[in-house]
Amino acid sequence: MSKQPEWRKSSRSGQANNCVEIAASGDGAAVRDTKDRSAGSFATTGTQWAAFLDAAKADRFG
Repeated sequence: MSKQPEWRKSSRSGQANNCVEIAASGDGAAVRDTKDRSAGSFATTGTQWAAFLDAAKADRFG
């Protein structure tokens, strides 16, 4: 029996449902849409997740 992912969303999103949730997935992360959880998720490798976090911290998506 496989362990269910422990999904969480940013504390900055408050009670909003227009964000994404993440869960640990191997050495990376799985990501899903909070407002449509049944649509599934996608997984990243640890390298991909680290690159995404670095870009977000550097405000490269703004």
